Amino acid sequence: MNDYELQVYDEVVDWKRKLSVRSGLFNRLSKKAQTKVNGLIPEKVHQTLTEAIKGMVKATLAGSNFTTKKPADLRPSLQAMDEEARKKINVFQKTAMIEGAGTGAGGILLGLADFPLLLTIKMKFLFEIASVYGFNTEEYEERLFILHVFQLAFSSDETRFETLDTIENWEERKRTLVDMDWREFQQEYRDYIDLAKMLQLVPGIGAVVGAIANNKLLGHLGETAMNAYRLRVLEGGHNPGADY
Repeated sequence: MNDYELQVYDEVVDWKRKLSVRSGLFNRLSKKAQTKVNGLIPEKVHQTLTEAIKGMVKATLAGSNFTTKKPADLRPSLQAMDEEARKKINVFQKTAMIEGAGTGAGGILLGLADFPLLLTIKMKFLFEIASVYGFNTEEYEERLFILHVFQLAFSSDETRFETLDTIENWEERKRTLVDMDWREFQQEYRDYIDLAKMLQLVPGIGAVVGAIANNKLLGHLGETAMNAYRLRVLEGGHNPGADY
């Protein structure tokens, strides 16, 4: 490893350490309350929501893959990839802020449209980041990895711990993974963003709240994605024939 890679290694270790710490009391109590609410929702509603989110995400994955350029045959240095990734984060944060402000200004009706729009922005962002770090999103296992990065960013403690373990051991785990647990995927995501996005539906302050919330959510996803892919690059989990 060169000096920059050693610095990144330390940053990734620190990132993993932070993810391994349990959330604060307020977040844990909020999760318990959301779990109770989910338990009151009829099973048919859960099934409908799960299928809706699954369909929405898979459609977004297909569209994002179509519009994402393939990674270069030769991988640039890790430092160059990190610089490009930060540029992508900045661009997508601005896009998410504009989207959040626009839907937030419209009150409840447009606020409801924020969910699929923001989900699309997040998925497209993850495809772009995967390409930056030299991973081919045409491969099924790479699209599955993207979903795990998404889940790592937007989940409660137990699911986050399990997902981090999967990502840390991806080269081994990918051989046995077939698909996502879509029920868990949609519930964890909805529960995570509920508190951040609820005030966006309030007329008068929705635009400001929407812009701030989306900016923070994309920033958090950006940090998660960068470090997840840095981890794979440092551990040598890159495409055959790639070099850096």
